[in-house]
Amino acid sequence: MRIKPKSPREAIQPEPAPAPPPRSRHVRNPIVILINLLITVAVLGVIGVGTALYFGQQVFEEAGPLQNEQTVIIASGSGLSGITQRLKTQNVIEDNLFDELVFNLGVRFYKNTTRLKAGEYAFEPGVSMKQVMEDLVSGNAVTHAVTIPEGWSTIQIIERVRANTTLVGEITDVPEEGALLPETYAFTRGTTRQQIIDQMRDAQTKLLADIWARRSEDLPIESPEELVVLASVVEKETAKADERPRVAGVFVNRLNKGMRLQSDPTILYGLYKGEAWTKDRSAIKQSELRKENPYNTYQINGLPPGPIGNPGRAAMEAVANPSRTKDLYFVADGEGGHAFAEDYAGHQANVRKWREHERKMRAEQKAKQDEEAAQSAD
Repeated sequence: MRIKPKSPREAIQPEPAPAPPPRSRHVRNPIVILINLLITVAVLGVIGVGTALYFGQQVFEEAGPLQNEQTVIIASGSGLSGITQRLKTQNVIEDNLFDELVFNLGVRFYKNTTRLKAGEYAFEPGVSMKQVMEDLVSGNAVTHAVTIPEGWSTIQIIERVRANTTLVGEITDVPEEGALLPETYAFTRGTTRQQIIDQMRDAQTKLLADIWARRSEDLPIESPEELVVLASVVEKETAKADERPRVAGVFVNRLNKGMRLQSDPTILYGLYKGEAWTKDRSAIKQSELRKENPYNTYQINGLPPGPIGNPGRAAMEAVANPSRTKDLYFVADGEGGHAFAEDYAGHQANVRKWREHERKMRAEQKAKQDEEAAQSAD
């Protein structure tokens, strides 16, 4: 077939574009439209959530608004919302809905909603929400302490614990004399007084069992309770740590020989019980010495019927492993310690030295008082 040639005008004109293909009937399907919409929304949602998580994490971990160290008390049973409000009022986190939401969601994200602990917390300037959460979870609270001196009676210990204003609650179970271990006990706000007393008793029970298991085998004491009794006497006889084993050795030697302990503190405890150490009773009157007294080791043989205080670790260790000497006597040496003797003659010599020291001290004191009186007169 012969092709008809195009005219010049026809040659330069573009041929018409082909018509678009007909739209698929599947695309026009409402179900397909809905699926596409849902996919689009889901993608946008994932992007939005991811963006929110990213910026939320930045806010959760960045420095907070606190300018100075702040102590915050979180009450027991506050719950997450209560804790958040408390942190806002103390300016630990910003007081706005966004930061509140970030903190609450952050705690929930880390699954710590029920792990936040009550207590007293000290937060550093600029502390982040994440660090706040971690402190509350770990219970990294401010600690307080109550110190019980060695040798104190149970009455004295109870009075000190009751006087502590950080502790809460009442003491409902008062242990027997000698059942508490004098130490420094740390605690957090919200701890009860009874919990501290129970902790002292548990510590004494555990320590005594350990010391009793390591005692010398030839001691003239038959039970852990007797060890505490003798340790309480040693505790009141000397405050010098290096003397306790030697003082314990004296009492052990006297018990082995059937001699009376003749310890002055036992007289005072027998007369005044736990009140014996609440006042200065250093000088014992002859009437007190002669008065019938079940604790008076000048009158009774062996150990007193119970402890005369709560001995510390060192005194109990000293009784369990006393010094191996032949000493049977000791008396104050005027220098804060004691002079020891193996026999009564040596003891009498030490007593004369002590009395001479006392006379010298009284003379010096009188001279000082006379001098002060003369200066006042001028």
